[in-house]
Amino acid sequence: MSITTSSLAAPSAAAALSFLNISHSFSGRRWLARPYDERLALALAQGRGLPEIVGRVLAARGVTPEACDSFLNPTLKGLMPDPSRFHDMDAAAERIARAVMDGETVAVFGDYDVDGATSAALLRRFFRAVGRDLRIYVPDRIAEGYGPNAPALLRLRQEGVSLVITVDCGIAAFAPLEAAADAGLDVVVLDHHAAEPALPRAVAVVNPNRLDEDGEYRTLCAAGVAFLAVVAINRALRRAGYYSGRGEPDLMEWLDLVALGTVCDVVPLTGLNRALVSQGLKIMARRTNPGLSALADVAGMKDRPDSYHAGYVLGPRVNAGGRVGGSDLGARLLSTDDPVEARELAQRLEGHNAERRAVEQAVLQEAMAAVEAMADEERELIFAVGEGWHPGVVGIVASRLKERYNRPACVVAIEERPDGTRVGKASGRSVRGVDLGAAVIAARQDGLLLAGGGHRMAAGFTVALERMDELRAFLTRRVAEQLAAEPLLPTLELDGAVSVGAANLDMVQRLSMLGPFGTGNPEPRFAIADARILRADVVGANHVRCILTGADGGRLKAMAFRALETDLGRGLLTSAGATLHIAGTLRIDRWNGQESTQLFIDDAARPQG
Repeated sequence: MSITTSSLAAPSAAAALSFLNISHSFSGRRWLARPYDERLALALAQGRGLPEIVGRVLAARGVTPEACDSFLNPTLKGLMPDPSRFHDMDAAAERIARAVMDGETVAVFGDYDVDGATSAALLRRFFRAVGRDLRIYVPDRIAEGYGPNAPALLRLRQEGVSLVITVDCGIAAFAPLEAAADAGLDVVVLDHHAAEPALPRAVAVVNPNRLDEDGEYRTLCAAGVAFLAVVAINRALRRAGYYSGRGEPDLMEWLDLVALGTVCDVVPLTGLNRALVSQGLKIMARRTNPGLSALADVAGMKDRPDSYHAGYVLGPRVNAGGRVGGSDLGARLLSTDDPVEARELAQRLEGHNAERRAVEQAVLQEAMAAVEAMADEERELIFAVGEGWHPGVVGIVASRLKERYNRPACVVAIEERPDGTRVGKASGRSVRGVDLGAAVIAARQDGLLLAGGGHRMAAGFTVALERMDELRAFLTRRVAEQLAAEPLLPTLELDGAVSVGAANLDMVQRLSMLGPFGTGNPEPRFAIADARILRADVVGANHVRCILTGADGGRLKAMAFRALETDLGRGLLTSAGATLHIAGTLRIDRWNGQESTQLFIDDAARPQG
């Protein structure tokens, strides 16, 4: 049968999309309809003059009539908190403002991922706007590892730095910050990772995940925390009369950096995060940041930027320097005002990104082989260990394994230190319902790790080789305890089913009202019902491209990314002429001045009979 948006059902949370008459999914996942309240959907659509489909998707995300306007038009004016509500924020702002007014030499110590790079670049741009400069220090991933280390901090002190601001790191750097304090180096910590009852020794520790915070803003990423800090510093400078005779900077012009960091750190795009990204994408579209503009150019990005471009086009390239190239390249790119330097850095990052993809693919194949070799073991936790794996790609590989097996995944690269000791450096990625960061912190507190930390969805750690098996058992137990309360089943949540003809430009444009999309506000996903595969072929290295048609005469382009060697890809390639239900997200494809709809395929299933 042909199913349109008007026949969208309202099943319970546990109900399968049985009306599609599915025998099996190519990926082995259950297709579940997101539950929604029909009366709420009707109230949202009629009360706000919205299309019916938009009302239904809003209702499925729990948006109430009272919150609808804020959701559709998120503003910082309505959602921005007073930065002083956070513990130590005023102390941090006063110390940094004093450094600005006294002309002290200040350094920002960042992480090498996008969140760290955007946070560091934001602070540097603020300092320049108020007539000062800021040194950026990003540790080398291989030589120094993650976060502040004592040798680097002491070296900065010897070079005349009197204040270090850590961004996206520092909350667990107890020994390094103790050494810094003993050397007379002031440190302000701006972080968002999970905290412990004890805090590191510092002038101020600002972190919405401190245990003495109320948790309302616990989903902020480091770039969001840094932006709030800049607001507080700016206010402190104003109160001190620093702007007498000079203009204040426009803090809003840096929201493009905050949006990029927020999307790439995969925090929920709700509340304040949603406003930061929504407003930041508007700034990004103006292309006022030379680094972001150059990066968009080398990536061939011509569309108006949205959260997809931030997360899948720009973000991986900013990340590439910290993974396989220079760790500070991303922060330098995002903070430069020199178009020539911006182009040069963007081209270097583009080259590093190509190298990263090749290295990632090789490590992924080895990691998958290691996991499959343990097929008979319980898989509460995917834990892959390998010699010679590049530590810069283990996080991406962990994400790929998590997606493939629908389980938390840790990927460990074994390396030998200069003193001859062998350690494993790892990144982990989690699934909804499992707090991996808490498990890693517990392992560190039990003495199983040399270093480690993280948050619910991502973590990193360093472990001595002789403790590897013990650590694996510990983390597996912790994950199993959480899974026991809520077992994980491979599922794909859908917002309903439509025919090929109904999946048109008008529908996509109406649904775009609900952006920006991301964690906490997933992009609407639909089953394209009774789609016949006119053609399926391979494009690029491992993508599968299809042309679909339906009984209503409509046609639809579709693409399954990185699917060639998967059951989904093989199923699509061998289904020419067959009728399938195909699940995915709909987006506008712009080519040569023309617009059409394209389906990004997540899964497919054969109807029974």
